[in-house]
Amino acid sequence: MFAQYRFLYLLLLVPLFLVGYGVWRHLRTRRIRKFGDEALVRALMPSWSGPKGWVKMILFSLAFAFFVIGLARPQIGAKLAEHKTRGAEIVICLDVSNSMLAEDYSPNRLDRAKLAISRLTDRLKDDRIGLILFAGSSFVQLPVTTDYVSAKMFLGSIDTGSVPVQGTAMGDAIFTAIRSFSAQSEKSRVIIVISDGENHEDDPVAAAKEAAENGIRVYTVGVGSADGQPIPYEGGLMKDKDGEIVVTRLDEETLRKVAEAGNGAYVHAGGDEFGLNPIIEDVRRMEDEEFGSVVFEEYDEQFMYFFGIALFLLVIEMLIGERRPKRKWFDQ
Repeated sequence: MFAQYRFLYLLLLVPLFLVGYGVWRHLRTRRIRKFGDEALVRALMPSWSGPKGWVKMILFSLAFAFFVIGLARPQIGAKLAEHKTRGAEIVICLDVSNSMLAEDYSPNRLDRAKLAISRLTDRLKDDRIGLILFAGSSFVQLPVTTDYVSAKMFLGSIDTGSVPVQGTAMGDAIFTAIRSFSAQSEKSRVIIVISDGENHEDDPVAAAKEAAENGIRVYTVGVGSADGQPIPYEGGLMKDKDGEIVVTRLDEETLRKVAEAGNGAYVHAGGDEFGLNPIIEDVRRMEDEEFGSVVFEEYDEQFMYFFGIALFLLVIEMLIGERRPKRKWFDQ
């Protein structure tokens, strides 16, 4: 395999070198013919060797090809190896109900929460992160992983349509998170619920208690304001069945009770500092766990051999002149 396979496209230049040299030789022959009889002109240049020109060009093209292959970094001998890391497992439960479209944060509650989660992944090193989306129901959007790039990619596709059933089933999301931790995780397990806490349809406090009984801490981040905000919807504002504008308010009381039952803490998301940083600092004080994973590693790099062949061919090409030898070594 090649670590930098894009360099292989440069091999397309090799036939162009040969074609270009052939065209140059053809044009040179035409210019010679203008001076008179071609055989006579060549007799006036007895030391010039036509075949040597082709030999030099072929050697140069081969040297270039081997150099390009070296740039592409050919590798062999990959094998499976066990990789050990130490950290915590963090499962984030993100509320994607319509109330998260309220604009008391810029640009709205949901987009501000997604930005905060993205910045959180930039601070992680060996910790594992998972993502659960919930509204009227919940599902695992991203299983616990150290692949932070994939985590950010999943964040980009999240909107209020990610969960078709509307509502705020916070308890169901916590139960889903409890089942999402890996078998290797026993101590440093954390659930972070990001929600406005409004219109909860089940018992999130009971779910947080069960998490705590399993050694899992539950933190909550309250998104929104107690004064309330209308919800943008289809170019206007969301209205109830009576035609009244729906106003969504932060339910801090419920979120505090959930965090208390889960042996965690409640944080109100601010405008600049969303609230995840103090939670992560608290997680850092927990005992890290050792995680094992099987990965491909220990590739044997081969590029230096191709660079060596390219250098050898270039040296040979430079040592070959375009003139015929003055004497034949085996003549008597």
